[in-house]
Amino acid sequence: MIKKAMHSRNLLFVNLVLVGLIAGFSLSMVVFSCSTRIQPGDVAYAQETGEGQIDLSGLQSSFREISQRVRTTVVKIEVEEIRSARTPRGSDRPWFDFFFGDPEDNGEREFRTQGLGSGVIVRKDGNSYYVLTNDHVIGDAAEIQITLDDEREFSGTVVGKDARKDLALVSFETSERDIPVAVLGDSSTLQVGDWVLAIGSPFGFQSTVTAGIVSATGRRGGPQGNISDFIQTDAAINQGNSGGALVNLKGEVVGINTWITSRTGGSIGLGFSIPINNAKRAIVEFIESGSVQYGWLGVSIQTPSRQVAEDLGVEGMRGALVHHVFRDSPADRGGILPGDFITSVNGRSVRDSDALILAVGELPAGRDAEFELVRDGREMTLSVRITVRDDEQSIAEQNRNLWPGLTVFPLTEDVRRELELGRSVDGVLIAGVQNGTPAAIAGLRVGDVIKRMNGGTVRSVREFYRQLNDQSRREVEFEFTRDGQDLKISISR
Repeated sequence: MIKKAMHSRNLLFVNLVLVGLIAGFSLSMVVFSCSTRIQPGDVAYAQETGEGQIDLSGLQSSFREISQRVRTTVVKIEVEEIRSARTPRGSDRPWFDFFFGDPEDNGEREFRTQGLGSGVIVRKDGNSYYVLTNDHVIGDAAEIQITLDDEREFSGTVVGKDARKDLALVSFETSERDIPVAVLGDSSTLQVGDWVLAIGSPFGFQSTVTAGIVSATGRRGGPQGNISDFIQTDAAINQGNSGGALVNLKGEVVGINTWITSRTGGSIGLGFSIPINNAKRAIVEFIESGSVQYGWLGVSIQTPSRQVAEDLGVEGMRGALVHHVFRDSPADRGGILPGDFITSVNGRSVRDSDALILAVGELPAGRDAEFELVRDGREMTLSVRITVRDDEQSIAEQNRNLWPGLTVFPLTEDVRRELELGRSVDGVLIAGVQNGTPAAIAGLRVGDVIKRMNGGTVRSVREFYRQLNDQSRREVEFEFTRDGQDLKISISR
């Protein structure tokens, strides 16, 4: 009897606990469902339609409308290049060449190579339509074929090319009036997270549309020395997409798809586009003159490392350090000196050397530009008259006019340990010497430790540039150590 009573009491207790738990859970659910406030850590769910389905039809309609409208302005570009190469005689037809070959044949053969890309129709002038694409798509094409979205084909002609921005403009002629022209947007308004569509002809599949977001803006480091500040997107971009359009949700072209980063050769969500704002002036100049003109300042610059910035006293600041100045260049005539740390151009701040290169390139020749900079701890503004930049080969041939031709680095603990220098040794390390410059001709080498200049001690990068820029001296005298030997060299300005 006692066991039965205990069993009944236990059963009653368990039932009461279960009833309490159920009632408490039900009450908490009612309270939560009636509340409009969500505390950190709570889970919020998307609104559903009456049928229990999430309604994304608005976004789908936008993608559909943009795709149908913009893809008619994006074309497929097929090119054919003719290249000559010397081949060993008899390598392709050994027996025929042995008996019947021309003994004076120099082995020169022509090879035809095909290329594929995309382009965007950006302008119409009478019967002429202009297509913007990448320079690397056009290359040295002997023949260019342009195919519209509706499969009409036209022969293309190169209007102009520019390797620095990897842009090219191609034209085709037709009297047909139903060919649309793309609307160019403002790429400066793009923000990370914005929806974008990539339209092009990957692997020849024309008018392919992929969707993604803007992953980042202002990316640097494009291939082949491209100076653009790229838009990064995870919209799929593959071979054949180059030159195609990156489009915002207004249906405006905001970028020209250019390159990807991939270990497989296919898209892994790392695509890069040239901002359309970087191409607008190029389009006009291609049509007017067949080339793009860049502003020329006449300096060699770099974003300083943390150690160099600290030694110069500009740590925490954004800008570009002037390493060398071309003699008789706009910078030289305007008073810019090696060691100047440029922070802005015409009131617009520059965050690094790439940004300064881009900003100077956009400056019109023949006009003055204001450069804000820090020199030996003092802020100042200089006005410089910009000229037209020469081609790369002409600039490379001017190395003899590059002053001073060497770059230096502070003697950090790591440097001292590597060179086995004691704490008693003061100076700066020569980190680079440009071929053909005054420093190279004088015999200065990478690894030399400069201890004194013009008779004064040099303990930092800042003191190095202070002595280098002493305009009261016609020569700069260097006292340095090389392989344990003390040496002295003078360089004329």
